[in-house]
Amino acid sequence: MRIAVVASPVTPLRPAQLGGAQAFICDLAAGLAVRGHEVTLHCTEGSEVAGVKLVTVPAPLDATAALVMPGGAPPPPAPGVAAALGAMFDAIAAERADVVSQHAFDAPAFDLARGLPVLHTLHLPPIVDAVLAAARQVPASQLATVSRSCLESWRAAGVEVGKVLANGIEDVPVKFSPVRAALIAGRISPEKGIEHAIEAARAVGLEVRIAGAHYDPAYEVDLGGTIQFGSLPREELRQLMGQSAVTICAVRWEEPFGMVAAEAQMAGCPVAAYRRGAMPEVVEE
Repeated sequence: MRIAVVASPVTPLRPAQLGGAQAFICDLAAGLAVRGHEVTLHCTEGSEVAGVKLVTVPAPLDATAALVMPGGAPPPPAPGVAAALGAMFDAIAAERADVVSQHAFDAPAFDLARGLPVLHTLHLPPIVDAVLAAARQVPASQLATVSRSCLESWRAAGVEVGKVLANGIEDVPVKFSPVRAALIAGRISPEKGIEHAIEAARAVGLEVRIAGAHYDPAYEVDLGGTIQFGSLPREELRQLMGQSAVTICAVRWEEPFGMVAAEAQMAGCPVAAYRRGAMPEVVEE
């Protein structure tokens, strides 16, 4: 089967991913290719995904402005991103894909995919009005999301989503050999509750480790006294999880899935999280 997988052009796909959605898209494309499908992954220049054919477009000049900041102002119209998506869908039409797995949380992607055999996966709640309006025009049978919690949030906003397809996590062998340290992983932005996680770790006398990249340029957080690893390739992050006593996910929004929580548990690391969004679905008690 010829399968086109679409990622948003606002950020490249790399071994050290910006977020859980980007990590899942890479896993999905690679997994489908291993199963013998003819997969093309449509993404922005600078992407690196082993074992998958990439069809890239130049990075839009307005890509940074188009990033969704949960809890912040909605992104402004981004004609460069729209043009990049247009080029992606022109390439998809030319390759005559049997099915399109569409993951860009950008309003133009929904319009450009009209008439194609497409499934749109909504990796975020309905927090961008333009995306919400675009999704309302799509049949429920062509919409999926990553948790029951996220499905309910879209339903409350007037969008029926046909399927819940939880993000899959690869079972990578990791030796669980923890030290007295708490891990805070993922993008560094206000909705992730970094301050709460640091305070919780220190309250019980744990060393604080942080693995992730700064995402929201307006977000200032005091990371003094913590050990910072920066953004790690996923295999290295999984090893770090196996060397931590707990991974803390003090999310301050309705988390749509929680890839960090899922991967930590696969590494044998307990997770402490606020009961928000999909966390009760992902974290085993």
